[in-house]
Amino acid sequence: MGTEKLHQYEGILGRLHTIRTNFKDRWNEWKERNPGTLTELFKRKYFPTNENSASEDFSHIYRRKTRPELIRISAAVMGIEFSYSAETAFVSPTLLKIGVEHKHMTLVWALSPLIGFFLTPILGSLSDRCHLRLGRRRPFIFAMSLGVLLGLVLVPNGERLGYALGDDEPPTGDAIAHRPTFLSTDQDQNLTWVENETYNNSHPWGVFFTVLGTVLLDFDADACQSPARAYLLDVTVPEDHARGLSTFTIMAGLGGFLGYALGGINWDATPLGLLLGGHVRAVFTLTTLIFIVCVSYTVTSFKEMPLHVLELKSTFAESDRESDEINSDSGPNYGSLDIKIEETTSHYISIHDNIDDGISKQPRKSIVPSPNASLSIYLKSIIHMPKSIKILCVTNLFCWMAHVCYSLYFTDFVGEAVFKGNPTVRYNNNKNTRFDGLDGNHDRELYESGVRFGCWGMSMYSLSCACYSMIIETLIKKYGAKRVYVGGLLVYSTGMFLMAITKHKIGVILFSWTAGVMYSTLFTMPYLLVAHYHAKGTFGATESKDKTCQQIRGLGTDVAIVSSMVFLAQFILSMCMGYIVNAVGTTTAVVSVASCLAFCGAISATQVVYLDL
Repeated sequence: MGTEKLHQYEGILGRLHTIRTNFKDRWNEWKERNPGTLTELFKRKYFPTNENSASEDFSHIYRRKTRPELIRISAAVMGIEFSYSAETAFVSPTLLKIGVEHKHMTLVWALSPLIGFFLTPILGSLSDRCHLRLGRRRPFIFAMSLGVLLGLVLVPNGERLGYALGDDEPPTGDAIAHRPTFLSTDQDQNLTWVENETYNNSHPWGVFFTVLGTVLLDFDADACQSPARAYLLDVTVPEDHARGLSTFTIMAGLGGFLGYALGGINWDATPLGLLLGGHVRAVFTLTTLIFIVCVSYTVTSFKEMPLHVLELKSTFAESDRESDEINSDSGPNYGSLDIKIEETTSHYISIHDNIDDGISKQPRKSIVPSPNASLSIYLKSIIHMPKSIKILCVTNLFCWMAHVCYSLYFTDFVGEAVFKGNPTVRYNNNKNTRFDGLDGNHDRELYESGVRFGCWGMSMYSLSCACYSMIIETLIKKYGAKRVYVGGLLVYSTGMFLMAITKHKIGVILFSWTAGVMYSTLFTMPYLLVAHYHAKGTFGATESKDKTCQQIRGLGTDVAIVSSMVFLAQFILSMCMGYIVNAVGTTTAVVSVASCLAFCGAISATQVVYLDL
């Protein structure tokens, strides 16, 4: 009551004086708790030193994870697959609508892999040497997620941005600008096409922003998976790697399945679709929200062990080994990483008393970065790889090429080879006259029906991927990694071969399930093997003079190197698949090439180093 009377007496100036005094008191208290300048505070927060490192709690890293915890760690890839499904479904129609020719559209798909093939391994090396308090992987997941978000905004809105910067707008009421992706015959007959002799379907700014969004979305969605996998492997114990990677693949499969289903809903017929601006914008808006939720759920799950803590542990471990050296001549000679190898023993745990293994009292080797390893050393490791990593990369290249054949060109195969449709868009002789749409053309209608039916096949492959990922860990334990790896590729090769022979609707749905088996295999096996190499501290039996024996290698770098094969595969297929189809005269070549490439991958997988996995 006294304060109110004081304020009544002093008025507004008295209230402002009280607020200023309270703010000043709180500022002084904060300064006492956080001494130094803002720059020093920023460095302490995001670029910490070794001070008080031993008191940080990282016990969660050394315990087994439950399935819900693994789902949370893997949620980011579900969001990535949502965005990827929206991209593959709508980028090509969007580019064609704004005037990009088919031959140029296929080159757009080659831009992202050309960048990613060279940049992704470098980003992996940078993540191995990231000194931020947030850890080594999450900053890169966050940064690449921003690229995905920007792509999700630009792709559906590139045309509008082009109009804002001066592109010629279509005449009012033109059905082209607001036409749904697919139309039934009845819907198409009811369209009123507006003739305009002066309108030219050319959108230079719209093309620029749409292509920019496509490159950002495609590159960042693929590149983000590398730090996401490395993050999973970093915060889990080796005993959880197989289960964690299978969970990662399950989430990817579910993301693709739900993403394609989201695009299959006719949003133009819903109030939400009309509110968001049509079918494509509705899909991309919902995908953006889902992506944000999934990535946020992952990056807030488990705290990473910062690099300065790993380097501190490495220094202690090195001093321990000086007093207890192991005879290097005992047992076979292996090409191992010249990296600080520590053992989780009671002596090691005494360095961080709050760390509890929670698994076993047996010593277990794990790789930590060398404190003297510079970025240049990691970059050199990209060029000079162990033979086992090279074989794994070749195998993964064949696998991704086989999968890219299916994922990018499968609906076209179904529309032409299975449904006997014709994708040719018919125009009048005068290019400035109206667009004739489907023009009542029966072959065109068959092609559109085949494309829609092919999307159901791709949904089945995503669902198959999720289902197979639930049992792949059990299969590895029962039959071994080699049989599972080779067998998964042979299943896909057989399925695509039978699809090429039958060219039937039932085969589209049935044999698409084999694509899910292969996708789960290439999403799991290469990274499980890389993690196994690092957990064992060796890349296989080699001569002692091999240069790789003295290499320092990072897990993030090797995961990124293997992952970069997706970019090379997409680039190669984007450049040559059109010529292959033209040479043989049928899109059946798509699944035939996929079958051959998967078979080559199976042969290469027989040469992969599995150690005792």
